[in-house]
Amino acid sequence: MQVAHTQEAAEEIFRIVHRFYEWLGQGLRSGPLRTSRANSRQLVFPELDSQYRVESAADRNAGRGMTVQNLHCSELARWPRDPAETLAGLRASLAPGAEMVLESTPDGASGCFYDEWKRADETGLVKHFFPWWKEEHYKGEAVDMASYSAEERELVARAGLSPEQIGYRRQMRVDFGRQARQEYAEDADSCFRMSGDCYFDAETVEKRLREAVPGAKRGCEDVEVWLPAIEARRYIVAVDPAGGGSAGDYSAMQVVDVETGAQCAEFAAHVGGLELARRAAELATRYNQAWLVVERNNHGCGVLAYLDSDCHYERVYAQGGQAGWLTTVLTRPKALSELAAAVAAEPRKFLSPEFLRECRSFVRLPNGSMGAQPGAHDDRVMAMAIALAARKEILGSAA
Repeated sequence: MQVAHTQEAAEEIFRIVHRFYEWLGQGLRSGPLRTSRANSRQLVFPELDSQYRVESAADRNAGRGMTVQNLHCSELARWPRDPAETLAGLRASLAPGAEMVLESTPDGASGCFYDEWKRADETGLVKHFFPWWKEEHYKGEAVDMASYSAEERELVARAGLSPEQIGYRRQMRVDFGRQARQEYAEDADSCFRMSGDCYFDAETVEKRLREAVPGAKRGCEDVEVWLPAIEARRYIVAVDPAGGGSAGDYSAMQVVDVETGAQCAEFAAHVGGLELARRAAELATRYNQAWLVVERNNHGCGVLAYLDSDCHYERVYAQGGQAGWLTTVLTRPKALSELAAAVAAEPRKFLSPEFLRECRSFVRLPNGSMGAQPGAHDDRVMAMAIALAARKEILGSAA
């Protein structure tokens, strides 16, 4: 069985296999490989009691109820809906001793394919990486070796590329821009990091991530602190609430210095409601009775109510005379745009490795909006966007 990411891809794969079969010698096709049935997705070989079948990953039930000896999952990084769920169903169809191949070009440092690659040693899969120069026809106009950049010289030393291959590589960079590292991968690490249509400046985020270190755990284990509160300084605690279940999104909080905009502390946990309100009030109190900025959409309304009735925290940010920050189709893109500009201009103000990882997997989605890639989270990103947007308003009102 082969499983492709779209129905069109499944049909194209089948056409390739069918063409291969049609060009086999007559002796083979009239022997054990004689078919009793062939359609747009299936070849049946009665003498072998076997079949070749192609399916689309859009069908969540692909492979269920079957016994599969050889499974090839194509372009796993681009499977629709919930790829992990579909793959789990296919795994359940494998016979003892069956072989499974997961193949894909990368699509960002998150999602099902990325997870399978990272935990291959645990699951028993064998990793194979194929850089673009394995294709011998990928050659261009020879480049003068004296013009090689430091990166090109390193690549020649590591992989033995020819001047013609360096010429091809330069043309790829012109034709594909930042997508070249994804479509023409050179190593198994950077092809994940640099792929996907990242909303933030990917190279800036990646460079900052190499420098960032986890914060100190103080008080609550879910709070990481890099810059403790300093007397007389002003702070913002921004809260992006979630429902609090053990699965799904996290509730996230970001602590930001009002004057500098620097990240001071971060919180992320599967909590909600009253527990989240109490932790938010505790963190804001620790930071000099900070402005508490709670997104009031959905679960935020309940958190704001608890802050008032149970926690009695008074320094709650209000927008338009109503407590909380309202995320709308107008405020969300603006806040994210300003956050992206801040990350690009002053990356050293952002200290959390987890926040930076979320930036790395925060992408432009096919519907034109922005959000986390499938299988990733954006709770820390949204809390930081709210923090900086509220900071701008607070500084503006003070002026």
